[in-house]
Amino acid sequence: MQLISHAELASLPQHEVLALTNDADPMQQPLQGVQTIELHFPKFTDGRAFSQALMLRRRCGFTGEIRATGDVLVDQLSQMHRCGFSSAVLRADQDIAKGRDLLKHFSAFYQGDVTQPQPLFAR
Repeated sequence: MQLISHAELASLPQHEVLALTNDADPMQQPLQGVQTIELHFPKFTDGRAFSQALMLRRRCGFTGEIRATGDVLVDQLSQMHRCGFSSAVLRADQDIAKGRDLLKHFSAFYQGDVTQPQPLFAR
């Protein structure tokens, strides 16, 4: 999972980026030609974007970049990655180095997820 600072975000190319609010239905979005989808967290306690990412990956078959924006904390990164996010723009007061360390903290999970569909016992 790639972590992006706000300064880096401004320099990224904005070709075919689809920005979705957290109340938008991913199943109703035209995804033809879209390479990046931004899912917004208005506050860290609102987890609807986790469900949107999961739907985009599993039901819509979206293979492009899914980027988390908004009130994104390092505590959420592992779950974001497991739900299908490929990048995140951390809130300004969050430490990117700590986020990278936290992403390496667990080597495996018991449950299946988007990145590894099989549960640990079946591998």
